[in-house]
This record gives sequence, structure tokens and C-alpha cells, in this order.
Amino acid sequence: MTSLKVLICGGGCAGPALAYWLSKCGHQVVVVERFPSLRASGAQIDLRAQGIEIVKRMGLLDVIRTKLVDEVGFSFVDSQGRVKATIMANKSGKGAQSLTSEFEIMRGDLVRVLYDATKDNVKYVFGKKVEYHEQDEQQVMVYFSDGSSDYFDLLVGADGQGSRIRQAILTPPNTNPYKRLGVHIAYYFVPRTQDDTDTSHMYHCAGGRVIMRRSHNQEQSQVYLFLRDGSEELQSLSKAPLEQQKEFWSQRFADAGWQAPRFLGDIKTTDNFYCQEVVQVRINSWYKGRVVLLGDAAHCASPFSGMGTTGGFVGAYVLAGEINRHRDDLAQAFANYEEKLRPFVNELQKMSPTGVRLFAPETQWAIRWLCILRIPDLLARISSDEKGGWKLPDYPELYSI
Repeated sequence: MTSLKVLICGGGCAGPALAYWLSKCGHQVVVVERFPSLRASGAQIDLRAQGIEIVKRMGLLDVIRTKLVDEVGFSFVDSQGRVKATIMANKSGKGAQSLTSEFEIMRGDLVRVLYDATKDNVKYVFGKKVEYHEQDEQQVMVYFSDGSSDYFDLLVGADGQGSRIRQAILTPPNTNPYKRLGVHIAYYFVPRTQDDTDTSHMYHCAGGRVIMRRSHNQEQSQVYLFLRDGSEELQSLSKAPLEQQKEFWSQRFADAGWQAPRFLGDIKTTDNFYCQEVVQVRINSWYKGRVVLLGDAAHCASPFSGMGTTGGFVGAYVLAGEINRHRDDLAQAFANYEEKLRPFVNELQKMSPTGVRLFAPETQWAIRWLCILRIPDLLARISSDEKGGWKLPDYPELYSI
């Protein structure tokens, strides 16, 4: 059978998940990551629904279980820290997940699991990026940031919601791939205190602001700041100097209440600060010639979906299955990949403006109704354990090897 030479741009979760399947099937896989070492950092993520079945088929479920964050549920609190509602995690192994998944894990831990599972069969290149590429009907010529170049049978863009590979293949090139949701998020780590329990806390305050605290070990807690503000001038906030970003969030949340003084006091010294605009990536096609997109680069659903990591794992599995079945006809493989996965992605990206407003209300009156109607509890109860009824395709040739 034909062995393909594959370059995957991006060493996060989706790219190495694809590398796992392709290398297992005998393909030559290179993962290039622009960071100088394994980027085993980031906030808490989770696996849900079809994503759990994928890691079972990968044979990684047991090792992932050893890395899980022991989050027991979610509580909604008022400005005095008094609990107004609590939604416990469903860890029964049956039925729909709640706001806390049975498989909560730190991004860095999941990245390490994938790296350890692939490093012996996949070549990883760190501190290097794809500058540009050229392709014809036979190959893709890739030019790297260190001045080197090489030929590949296909190039996979798994380089996140700001994907440069995606920008290179969009037609026309200046097409805007983003659906903006009018929300910005910052997260960082702070020292854990004795009051920080294994139940996460969420606090809503006026002005479209939300503060969330969750703890992943005995030394640290994570802080998430959400701000609903669709101002155009904020769209470049994540590109501003780090100190300017921190100052912006400190000013906007200075009068928020609850534990804002504690969290903002730690924002100046934290080493893990990250800020981004919450967007969805929506484009008409996920491939062009021998270049194909994967995960957030193709179809970022935003953190509000709760299915970003699962979407990346599912996409990697489907793409690998189609590439393996159509090694000599990549155009057919990519067309099948998009046809099969697009209905799933459409479900992940279903999001109404009303839902965003309910998450981050503007007024105290709206916050009171949020508690009275127990909307978070209602959303957890009606969530499906198999998103949209979409059935995971079966590629037994992948996991029976």
C-alpha cells in the first residue's frame, strides 16, 4: 500500500491525534510546532460524547484517566460567595455529561499523553514554522522559517483558530473566517487557598462580566474572566503587549465584587496569562488541493460549545480514516472527510445570541432571573450524550492494527 509523506502544522491536540492514526497505518508523519519545545501548557479542557469513544479506540483511555482533574461539579455564587445552585458532575459512565465532564483534564497533560503515544513513530520538529507552500497535482513544496524546504504528499493545517495555513488557502485570500460572538476571555493561574474547593465556582456580575474559579491541583487554581463587549477596538486586544492586556482586565473587573480583588492582585505576577476573543471559524471548504485543515483551524466552535477538544479528536479520526482508505486519491479522501464531518460541526456551532446574553447578563435584574429560572441546570439536563444524534463513522482498519 502507498505510504504517504505527511506534514502536520501544529503540535497541540488535534495534530498529534491525527499523527497517531496515520503513523499507525504506516505513513511517514512529521509534526512541526513553532514553539521551541512541547507546548504542554494551557487551561482545563475536557472530552465529551464521541470524543470519549475516540480515545477508547486509540487505547489511551486508561492513561488519560490517571491525569484527570478531580472536579466534582459547578456552583453558581453571588457577590458574597453564597451558593445559589450546584450542578454535580455525572461520573457514572452513562448518560449526558453535565457542565463538568467525566473527563476533565489539563491541556498540557493531554498534550503530553499524545506526544508520548506518538514520539517513537512520528518526527517532531520544534521551534520552526511553515512560512509558505506551493503545490501541484503531485506534491506540496513547503518552505520553513529556518530557510529549509521539503516535499510532502499532503500538508495538514492544525494550527488553531488563527491558522496561517487556512489563510493561505482561503479564496479569496482576504476572506474573513470568523463569526464573532462579542465575548472576550482571559485566563491564568493563581495560588490556591484553603477556600478553593474541588467544586468550581462561577459568579455573574453586571456589565456582561463573569468570573470563574476552578482548581486543578493542591497548589494552583485557574481564574477565567469573561467579558461581553462587541466593540471593534477590542478585537486587537489579544495582540497588545502583555502588561497592557493585564491592565485592561484589571480595570474592567475592578468593581466586580466576589473574589475579584484577590484574583486581580495575582494577575500582575502570574506566568500563565492568556487572552483571546471568543470566535467561531466558519469557512466553505476545509481543503484546497493537497492541503487540508483540522480542528480549530477548520471549524473552531468556541469555548461555549464545550466540544472543542472532542471536535478536534473526532476530526482527526475521520480525516485519518478517509486518507487511509483513499491513499491514491486525496481529493476523494478530503471530500469524504468534509461530507461526513460537516453535519457534526454544524451541531457544535449552533449557538444563539440569546444564549450568549444569558451566559453574561448586562444587568443585576437579568442575573436574578438567571438564578430564579435555574437556566444552567436546565441546560445541563437537556444536553445530549451524543451531540445532535450524529453517529461516529467506523474505521475498524485504524484501531484493529
